[in-house]
Amino acid sequence: MLTLILEGVVLGLTLATFFGFGPAFFSLVQTSVHRGFWPAVLLALGIFLNDFLMVVLCLMGAVQIVTEPSNYLWFGIASGVVLIIFGLVTYTRKVVSEGVENPELPVKISGPRWFTYIAKGFFMNIINPFVWVFWIGVVVGISARLGGDEKELTYFFGGTLITVFASDILKAYAAFSIKRFLNDKVIGYFNKTAGIGLTGFGVFLIIKVIWQYLI
Repeated sequence: MLTLILEGVVLGLTLATFFGFGPAFFSLVQTSVHRGFWPAVLLALGIFLNDFLMVVLCLMGAVQIVTEPSNYLWFGIASGVVLIIFGLVTYTRKVVSEGVENPELPVKISGPRWFTYIAKGFFMNIINPFVWVFWIGVVVGISARLGGDEKELTYFFGGTLITVFASDILKAYAAFSIKRFLNDKVIGYFNKTAGIGLTGFGVFLIIKVIWQYLI
């Protein structure tokens, strides 16, 4: 159990570090800078609920499919290919950081109610088809590796989602101190690192499922 949780934490740290600088990140920073820390936490909670729902929905379909041993290899390879494609797209992605680079904007006291921030975080990713494809790739790949064991998958993705949520809170907390460094050049470096990391994870996943299939 502990090993699976730690593996999930490692994946969560990988996602937060290498894949955590998209639209959600900029919105999180903007909210923290212009609205305050706690509204940004509510936004992060909405993102967490969205990720949780996506994982659950993917697992509901993936567990039934990959429990057939003959499917382990092909689904593992397919998910690895998806991650490699995401890595290449992320590596070549252009940076759009409008609105974040102006730290001198005044902080607004009035604003939407608490549930608006949660809803914004929730719907930010759910309308993005690439996020769905990404989670499907990860969930199917891990499900194939763990043989569709629901208990083990719960431990693994519990560690992953909680880690990502905690990292979003830390990003919101650190927004005031790092905002002056958030220029296009720096984010571009993160994108390239993210692309390499995701591609490497995809290759590792393919090798892992092939190895498990052979033994």
